Amino acid sequence: MKIALVGYGKMGRMIERIAVDRGHEVALRLDEFNNANFEGITKESLAGVDVAIDFSIPAAAVENIERIAALGVNLVVGTTGWHDRAQHVRDVVEKAGVGLVWSPNYSVGVNAFFRIVSEAAKLLSSTPEYEAWAWEIHHSAKKDAPSGTLLKLVDEMRKAGYDRHVDVGSNRAGTIAGTHEIGFDSSADTITLRHTARSREGFASGAVKAAEWVRGKKGFHEFGDILFE
Repeated sequence: MKIALVGYGKMGRMIERIAVDRGHEVALRLDEFNNANFEGITKESLAGVDVAIDFSIPAAAVENIERIAALGVNLVVGTTGWHDRAQHVRDVVEKAGVGLVWSPNYSVGVNAFFRIVSEAAKLLSSTPEYEAWAWEIHHSAKKDAPSGTLLKLVDEMRKAGYDRHVDVGSNRAGTIAGTHEIGFDSSADTITLRHTARSREGFASGAVKAAEWVRGKKGFHEFGDILFE
């Protein structure tokens, strides 16, 4: 299939390599040099594109989605920092009649981690002696903090019934690909759940798999749902 890359930094280049290895064509690459004011998103530039994969910046993500969806092109979105506008994006996708897959993290392991944390939170939701924390660290170039993945983890805890305070922390340093930790502590013991990414390759591979899945489909989907269900 033909893919457009919206955001062509380290992730975009890694996605390109994996997509080409899987037999796809990268037909368009948009970045701050040719899409600073969304001028790169046109009917002509996206002609024949099956799926656009967005790993851009939080400030541009929603308008990228609006403009690309209006042209009838399906999307995979890995940009974080905009999820407070998720309902608006759902409405845009539905109105345009396109398909979109979103996730704060396209790692298969992280999406399994979401479910593991959810189950732990469910088990401890009615045990008030356990207090909880959520922490993450990423490379210094990451724009948003806390990460979208950490916010998703806390949201999964809430959905599972853990309605007590969760202390949230973030750090940015060096070139760390990403570590996320959820912990529960009582006077008797401590439970620590941690996921550590070794590289961005797992994220890029998952994004390409999501693009393959969403081609020709409609509606707003989360990666974890299509991965496991």
